[in-house]
Amino acid sequence: MIRQLFDKETSTYTYLVADMRSRKALLIDPVDAQVERDLKLLRELELELVYTVETHVHADHVTGSGKLREATGAKSVVSATEGVGCADIPAAHGHRLALGSLELEARATPGHTSGCMSWVLEHEGRTHVFTGDTLLIRGCGRTDFQSGDSTTLYQSVHTQLFSLPDSTVVHPGHDYRGQTHSTIGEEKAHNPRLNREIDQATFVGIMADLKLAPPRMIDVAVPANLSCGRKVEVQGG
Repeated sequence: MIRQLFDKETSTYTYLVADMRSRKALLIDPVDAQVERDLKLLRELELELVYTVETHVHADHVTGSGKLREATGAKSVVSATEGVGCADIPAAHGHRLALGSLELEARATPGHTSGCMSWVLEHEGRTHVFTGDTLLIRGCGRTDFQSGDSTTLYQSVHTQLFSLPDSTVVHPGHDYRGQTHSTIGEEKAHNPRLNREIDQATFVGIMADLKLAPPRMIDVAVPANLSCGRKVEVQGG
């Protein structure tokens, strides 16, 4: 089972993935403000939360992984390159995460941040990929902070994501226009930043011209997420 959940405040998608035979489940990119929602759904569906999985250290919301670990004992999974010392499982490219009869494969997809990780799942005869902010529906994550790099993101998308079958379902970390999912084939054809007709130099130019304001929560969210969602007190005069 794959269930998409939404946090309206940050336009964040959280994903519940469960093996219905073993009743084991994981949550991808949980949001701290939605922990009670997620725990209620797990109880209703009689699921055991085994893992929380972060696609990257988020700058726009605080993760719910720490609260969920306290409530359920679920192990937190984060890319090893992110330097999150409190993570239970620091995952590297190629890491395989067993969930009952299901298995997710980690693909390192840096560029939005230096530690972005996408997760690939074969489910009910189809390939699914949870892309975080690396690949969005008709877009991609910004590359101007948290060790982001446009060239690296372009290469990540083209080597690690566009190499998946065109029918692969893309489950992004956010959407701001009411869309829920896409496919690799659609993004190859229609993504205005990353379609197959756009070369690397053009993409780098597109990203350089965005000139976006800093994320509203970055000063709170990044330190908290490096501490598995624990708020960090800022020292001031």
